[in-house]
Amino acid sequence: MTQATQPPVRAVLLDIEGTTILVSFVHDTLFPYARKALPELLRKRADDPDVRAQVAEITRLAPGVPPLRQLEAWMDADAKVAPLKALQGMVWAQGYADGVLKATLFPDVTPALRCWAAAGLALAVYSSGSVAAQKLIYGHTTEGDLSSVFVGFYDLQMGGKRDAQSYVNILQDAQWQAGDVLFLSDVVAELDAAAQAGLRTCQIVRPQDGTQPGTTHPVATTLDEVAERFGLPRAGQA
Repeated sequence: MTQATQPPVRAVLLDIEGTTILVSFVHDTLFPYARKALPELLRKRADDPDVRAQVAEITRLAPGVPPLRQLEAWMDADAKVAPLKALQGMVWAQGYADGVLKATLFPDVTPALRCWAAAGLALAVYSSGSVAAQKLIYGHTTEGDLSSVFVGFYDLQMGGKRDAQSYVNILQDAQWQAGDVLFLSDVVAELDAAAQAGLRTCQIVRPQDGTQPGTTHPVATTLDEVAERFGLPRAGQA
């Protein structure tokens, strides 16, 4: 079936890092901010039930290790550990609320997302970062709050991004048909998994990130190119 004869895209599932925002944002902005702010969080909010619950989980996972030391070890290893993610989310929420943190999206992203949402496309996010962290990023961009353009946010509770079953799980949750959904990511292995689940795919290759194009999926350097390739509405056009 050629692109011309395929059914129209009705939903777009988007990765974040390398797709709508620089890969470096998380590692060069969010992670250092969390590392600096976590000691104060543990001191000032020691009696907060949410903080206490996460500290207790750290103690369970790493008995005998001081919680802050264990958090730093997990950060050094870029570990995907629930209490670390939860506590990072707390400090990021405060940073965004204080206006210290703001997400700078690629310039083509905001116009495209607003255009697609206004045209009735269902937009959703799938990232390894927690749903809470995803909402903070899109809720606090340099161009305002974009969280309302999305109908869903998905994280690793759906499964790993390189596992085809994860995309099946998202389809079931959103009640979408696989052939109606376009998945955008910079990572070929993620696109492979989505394609195995029946989704349509496009690799986003951002020169700013030095992304290398693959050979097994359509490639675009901007969301406007995605729109042109897949027949989606284009920002700035009637």
